Amino acid sequence: LALLIRSTVVQAFYIPSGSMEDTLFVGDYLLANKFVYGAPVEIPFRNEPLFRLPALRDPSPGDIVIFRSLTDPGRDLIKRCVAVGGQSIQVIDKVLYVDGTPFPDPPEAKFEDPVVFPPMSRPRDNFGPYVVPAKHFFMMGDNRDNSHDSRWFGPVPRRQIKGKAMIIYW
Repeated sequence: LALLIRSTVVQAFYIPSGSMEDTLFVGDYLLANKFVYGAPVEIPFRNEPLFRLPALRDPSPGDIVIFRSLTDPGRDLIKRCVAVGGQSIQVIDKVLYVDGTPFPDPPEAKFEDPVVFPPMSRPRDNFGPYVVPAKHFFMMGDNRDNSHDSRWFGPVPRRQIKGKAMIIYW
């Protein structure tokens, strides 16, 4: 019963980095709702899920999402969805624009570094414009100056999504 619940409904996750500070802190433990986005049904010691359950909905901008890393397949990441397929993204001097409109910073968003890097040096402070492909999601950490996110590894395909952050329990 526990394996069935863990693989389809709710799973515990640990926050290993500060990319979501001050929303989530290093060492926080949270529960994720895997059912809402159509949980991948996984079996231990198997790299690929058996299948996905039907989704109630896709991630939407503002959701905090857990997904399988695109660069390290054995690792899960947690970031905020800021755009979905078909939307245009641009970061200009640390301000995020989605479809030409400033995206509201999350209440606990954090910008610690006063330095603004020019567009050609790195994508942290100036990025895009970029149109998110269909069935993909653009993810960014709330600690924008210290987050390795879709600005570096690209949009997250739907198949990599594992769940929606639900509650911090420790």
